[in-house]
Amino acid sequence: MPNRSSNPHLALWIAATGLSHGEIARQVAIEAHRQGHRQIAPDATRIRRWIDGERPRPPVPALLAAVLSKAVGQPLTPGDIGLAAAGPTLDTIQLPLLTEAAAQTLAGWTQMDLFLDRRDTLKLALGAPLVLAAERMLGGTARRLNRDTNGFDTDTTNALEEVTAFFTKADASKGGGLYRSAIVAQLAEVARRIQDGVPPSLKARVFAATADLAALAGWVSHDCGRYGAAQRYWSYGIYAASEAGQPDRGVEIVTRMSHQMIYLGHPGDALGLLDVAAAKANLPATRALVASQTGRVHAALGDERQAECHLGAADELVADGLGEDVPEWVAYFDAAEHAGARAVSARDLTGIGRPRAASVHFTDALALRKPGFERVRVMDRVGLAAALFNEGEPEQAAAAAQQSLNEAVRVDSTLVASRLNTLLDAARPYRTATVDEVCTRARDLAAARPTPIAA
Repeated sequence: MPNRSSNPHLALWIAATGLSHGEIARQVAIEAHRQGHRQIAPDATRIRRWIDGERPRPPVPALLAAVLSKAVGQPLTPGDIGLAAAGPTLDTIQLPLLTEAAAQTLAGWTQMDLFLDRRDTLKLALGAPLVLAAERMLGGTARRLNRDTNGFDTDTTNALEEVTAFFTKADASKGGGLYRSAIVAQLAEVARRIQDGVPPSLKARVFAATADLAALAGWVSHDCGRYGAAQRYWSYGIYAASEAGQPDRGVEIVTRMSHQMIYLGHPGDALGLLDVAAAKANLPATRALVASQTGRVHAALGDERQAECHLGAADELVADGLGEDVPEWVAYFDAAEHAGARAVSARDLTGIGRPRAASVHFTDALALRKPGFERVRVMDRVGLAAALFNEGEPEQAAAAAQQSLNEAVRVDSTLVASRLNTLLDAARPYRTATVDEVCTRARDLAAARPTPIAA
């Protein structure tokens, strides 16, 4: 491993070339001359200063990226080597495709997230940067630099798998609020160990567990309203899935990123991400998940025909059983989850074309839910109550709402609080004592975990 520096990404990529600083300087000068920049002629000392943190002015970052790209046989950008003109590497969700540099970036994200303790520390990516980052991660293969094997052994790998499984079950049951800091801290430790080295014999297991942990860190961060941090962890999860040889795992994580875009009111970005995911999905379960999610986005856009086209495709895949040996990381997507997507789609399409009985789909989802998924069960119950209000059944809606609120108090989730806001909106036309009581309880519970976004 190279020594720590102010620009570790540049230090690592230069080390990966195997070239001396003097040779790097010579090739930068040749490339500059070829492009017509005859005044640029760095020496080995200047290369050292760049590694130590000095920021060269354009066009040097692009020239250096071109030289290093040729030397390592992998396209690099100035951002990959820590010289992005737009600002620090941590401001982007792009990851350098070098094992140690990617892990260093992840460690930086976790440090900013945990120690600065500000929701806006890591900014949200939208539009082309978001979609292109997901596409690059799904198709990328990292270059590994160090040959040490100090970071993981069989025991630590077993422990990583076990703690990730524990946190995953806890989140599904109680919501992520209680565990988020512990999950992010665990991810920071994993990033440190990856920099120390991963034995080839354990690589697939280590990166598979890391992909699961990063996906979970992203989800609980999203559930706690830390949307920029969620994107960063998901980005690393996609990268780790590729390193583990599980491209469909990365596809599933991209659908989480698309879910966030729907939640935050950016359906166009959600569709862009799902287009990337659809092109890479191979397993029946991930193809069904992508189709179901895509249908939901079209419903949010009010496109009934496209919504039904994609939801119908998911119907067929779910009915066929999603294949044998569905991986654990996508096993949550089943008939119940798809029924939930259909329910939300029907809700969003209410008032467009013929009336939609969203309550029927929410009822189906509740009947199909397996034990251990209390948060999503609560969301289904709240959704059912809101749907019944929308469908003109205030007495049934109030009864369903009371039951959902009794369960919601036990789940720490802004996603649940957000759905409570949809319940309040649906109940607004009805002014009875029973409905007022429900609304007061829902309002108090939502206020305890405020979120302005409907889900």
